[in-house]
Formats: sequence, C-alpha cells, structure tokens
Amino acid sequence: MVSVSGSFRGTIRVQSAISIPDQPNHSISIGEVTGIQKSSDANWNNATCTYWAIAEITGNAGTQRGVYSNDHGEGGLEYGTYEGKVSIVNGQVIVEGTWVCTRGTGKFHGLSASGTFRTRLASPTEIDASWEGAYELAAKAQAS
Repeated sequence: MVSVSGSFRGTIRVQSAISIPDQPNHSISIGEVTGIQKSSDANWNNATCTYWAIAEITGNAGTQRGVYSNDHGEGGLEYGTYEGKVSIVNGQVIVEGTWVCTRGTGKFHGLSASGTFRTRLASPTEIDASWEGAYELAAKAQAS
C-alpha cells in the first residue's frame, strides 16, 4: 500500500437544509461540493473531487455521510463513500471522519484505498479539506 495525502478548497454548489421541530437546533441538510485536489502523489494531484453530503445536526454536533468521486481525467474515475462526525465550536463547522473507495474505472479499476479526512467551513460557500490514507492500484496488487 502507498501512503497518500492531499487537500482541496471546495465550492458548495448546491445546499439545502430543513429544520426539524422535535428539539432545539435540529436540522437535516444536503449539499454538493467540488474542488481540485492538491497532492504530492501524481495519481491524485489535480483530480477533481466532487462529493454529495447528507448531514444531521442537533445543537453543536451531528453526523455527515455521503458519496464522492475523483475525476482523474484520462486516468479514469474513482468513487467511494465517507462518514464523519460534525462539530460546531465557536461557530466553526468541522467534519472529521473516514473514507473508502468503492470502485474505479480506467487506471483506477480494482483500486483499494481508504483513509481519514477533515473539512472545515471556510466561508458560507467554501470548505477547506485535508485527507490522508493508503492505496494500491490493481496492477500493483496483481504483480505482487
């Protein structure tokens, strides 16, 4: 397995939330975020990451889960799922959790990858994300 890490600043393209009246400060939201990956690993550098999130927050804590895709251009696509814990401290929204690749195309067909991530709301329309993990391309796994 190869260790990998990266970051991106994502733009919130779509977002909607509803308040649930069963208790104070309870809401459910959905959103779509996209940004360009930055990584020292050429397999991930400049890939376009898009993720779709569902969050449930009560007070200053909650959960977020969803799916993501990384578009590696001519190299192919990679898809996965993630889940994390939401915390709101002094008005700052932070999500920390885990991600796992579920499938890939092209060079990323048969990819095995997983790791951790951290996002923070940088503005009402942008998030800053950092991530790390490990991966193995199928061709490398077959050669071993």
